Amino acid sequence: MREGRLAVLAAIALAGVFAGCAPSTGSKAGDAGGEQGSGSGTVKMVLWPGPEGDAMGKVVEAYNAGQGAKDKIKVEMTLLSRQDTFSKEATLMAAKSSQQDIYFVASYNVGQYANSLDPLTSVDASNYFPVAVDGLKYQDKQYALPLDVSNHFLLYRKDLLDALLAAKNQWPAYQAVAQKAIGEKRDPKPATDWDWNDYVAMAAWFSKTANPAAPTQYGTILQAKNLLYNTMIWDDVLWGQGGSWTTSDGKANLDTPAAAKAVGVYSTIYKNGWTSKDSSQAEFPETQAALKAGTTAFALQWSAGFAELNDKAKSPLVAGKIAIAPVPGHKTHVHALAVALNKYSGNKGAATKFLDYLATPDAMTAYAKAGGIPAMPAVLKENAAINPAFGQIAESIDKYGYSVPVFPNTFQAYSKLAESLSGAWVGQQDAGTALKTANASLQKLLG
Repeated sequence: MREGRLAVLAAIALAGVFAGCAPSTGSKAGDAGGEQGSGSGTVKMVLWPGPEGDAMGKVVEAYNAGQGAKDKIKVEMTLLSRQDTFSKEATLMAAKSSQQDIYFVASYNVGQYANSLDPLTSVDASNYFPVAVDGLKYQDKQYALPLDVSNHFLLYRKDLLDALLAAKNQWPAYQAVAQKAIGEKRDPKPATDWDWNDYVAMAAWFSKTANPAAPTQYGTILQAKNLLYNTMIWDDVLWGQGGSWTTSDGKANLDTPAAAKAVGVYSTIYKNGWTSKDSSQAEFPETQAALKAGTTAFALQWSAGFAELNDKAKSPLVAGKIAIAPVPGHKTHVHALAVALNKYSGNKGAATKFLDYLATPDAMTAYAKAGGIPAMPAVLKENAAINPAFGQIAESIDKYGYSVPVFPNTFQAYSKLAESLSGAWVGQQDAGTALKTANASLQKLLG
């Protein structure tokens, strides 16, 4: 779902003590701020370390040696830590700082930062996934340029599921397990056809507590830790059950039957031992570890996890056995990591030229080859040889992608929902009570 190493000024280092939770930064949207500058010179850009920073570093190096030299522009990158990039940026924005020209942002916080950014008016949005562009709009204006796109898949042991589908003599036993798990007999289905009841039934079948002959200890692993990024995964269950965060008129919409069903998917699996008890503290790394170890038959996971699981050196027990399917219910959260123009930049002209360059398929092809997952479907499809998941990412986002509402407190809402619901996900809190609390918290953040 994961996300020029210049030192940040000493004053900025203090920013980590500030919570990146203010409803807005900078001043009112009508404040022009900044200067266009000469249209050339140095452009300073913030990113965070990891695959995104590494990939962008290679793109910047090529730009500086090629098109940048022609434009008389040199881009310098500042890599902040993954833990506090956004809080440090929020501090700079609040101070109306011109130290950075381009900020690193994401779909889940662009609404919070919009007052300190200039809308992008020269970007050709047709090259991007519409859902990625929409997730970077606030009040109908696009405030950021998509870089990496993140979505979810059902990653599953194809060998194990294929064996079950082929062994019709086992189907009566499967039907009996399904009857106990979901209250109805069902035949096993290909992973592409699962709904959330199939997910629960399969979790039971591949767990030794429900099926002593199961080839794995657990059917699945749940990313149920109290963590905002885990809300993004649970949202797939919510949307897949017909729910959403808000009603059509923008009111909080979590105290609903659809939301109760979505919580029930998690709590049923957890309480029955069809996932490890460690799921209550699990997120991306623990999900990867469970799949790599072969103790789990399937899981919801960020698309970025597939490449490692398909690597024989990194995942010798399961490489070649893990396959990709759409999330059950055929809804996947999508967010984009992105870059945006600082309203208070003193060199907006040069920064805009570089952003326009990043918006080209050529630049994003270079980004893909360097390890990024660009938000351009054509680029992903044309570079499937780099990452076998690219083509399926493009198809899944196009068919099943959704984005949550963008508002100044979107980032805080993810955290608050995890705080309110994580106990209910693992059956340690009444679902109805938890959803009422989550709904009230969301409504307060919506304003």
